[in-house]
Amino acid sequence: MEKRILLELRGKNPSQVKELNLDNCRSTAIVGLTDEYINLKILSLNNSGLTTLKGFPTLPKLWKLELSDNRISNGLNFLHGCKKLTYLNLSGNKIKDLVTLKPLEAFEKLKNLDLFNNEVTNIEDYRSKVFALHPSLKYLDGYDKDDKDAEDSDAFSGDSYEENGNNDSEEDDSDDEVEEEDDELSLSEVYNENLEEESSASPLYEAEGYLDEDYDDFEEGDEENDANGEHNSKTQEGANTRENTEESTRGKKRKHEDDDEN
Repeated sequence: MEKRILLELRGKNPSQVKELNLDNCRSTAIVGLTDEYINLKILSLNNSGLTTLKGFPTLPKLWKLELSDNRISNGLNFLHGCKKLTYLNLSGNKIKDLVTLKPLEAFEKLKNLDLFNNEVTNIEDYRSKVFALHPSLKYLDGYDKDDKDAEDSDAFSGDSYEENGNNDSEEDDSDDEVEEEDDELSLSEVYNENLEEESSASPLYEAEGYLDEDYDDFEEGDEENDANGEHNSKTQEGANTRENTEESTRGKKRKHEDDDEN
């Protein structure tokens, strides 16, 4: 079990772990699991070969404990350090009588208990007696007092655990969402600032790589070219007019000479 725990830690500090899966680790007793796991909320030890719970650590935030398919016959009092325990799965063990279940009275928040495939389930009026023994209990072996399937009930979806350690994880998720919103807001602000910079920038010539001074020169050059073009146009028009006048004068002179010869 110790090697499996080290493997599941993946370099984390025990106080950072919130969920631990030790299914099939094969150990007759609790070894390597200590009180350092102060933030552990979910622990699974299914089919591990456990025969006793002696040495079970104090886990103040544990609300879900899976212990199915082991060989536990007694010693539930060793779970006394898990005051927030809400869900306990003991199916497939060796529990034979109601006296063995009596230590569970100390768990005021216990709402879901699974004892399926234990000899205790063969006791007459087993269900009514267990519900009477644990007033806080809502579901036994997957059914409520009225034999309604827990999976069909809204309470089984997680609402019944909100007052326990599960609510802490929801708060953690909420904090993560706030952080994500802050990140998105920051990106949005940067994007808007870029848009404002682009919209307040000079016309296309700046995007082309021109400076303000270059653009002024460029405009002045355009004005000079326009002026020169207009001047050249007027000069050419004047030259054409003079040429036409000279041709007309020469034509009249030749006509006059022809009349004198006649």
